[in-house]
Amino acid sequence: MNLKRIVGHLLTTHRQLERTFPKAALAAIEQTIKASEKQHAGQVRFVVEAALDNRPLFRGQTARERALELFSQLRLWDTQHNNGVLIYLLLADRDVEIVADRGIHARVGTEQWEAVCRAMETAFRQNDYKAGAIHGIEAVSRHLSRHFPADGGAGQNELPDAPMLL
Repeated sequence: MNLKRIVGHLLTTHRQLERTFPKAALAAIEQTIKASEKQHAGQVRFVVEAALDNRPLFRGQTARERALELFSQLRLWDTQHNNGVLIYLLLADRDVEIVADRGIHARVGTEQWEAVCRAMETAFRQNDYKAGAIHGIEAVSRHLSRHFPADGGAGQNELPDAPMLL
């Protein structure tokens, strides 16, 4: 067990999450998602979790494992074109994970998703959470636009655009 990680999770509160992502930042993130989804047929969800619950924390669950769990729970795999993308931030670890459905992941690949994650983490280390989130959403949107361009009609918004705070 990593004692430093455990302490970090135990000390990261939902209140800290709300200070890190105030209402104005959440509104800007939601608007960025809405605007991005007009450029492509994909679906983007942005989820921030303050810290893991005790049971997953003590069994060593990683941010990646939690992101995969949320991808399933939020049914991002259930989009019409298999092009749902989850951008997940585990605040206590300052770890960003992107989980993309098979339709888009097969075209983009792990290395490019990792590059987006690292760029976001760099902004977050500088306490620039709003800009880091928006940059990440725009980068994901560029990939979706390239591989799943908007079809000219009003595409169906299959998932909520509002960021989710856990």
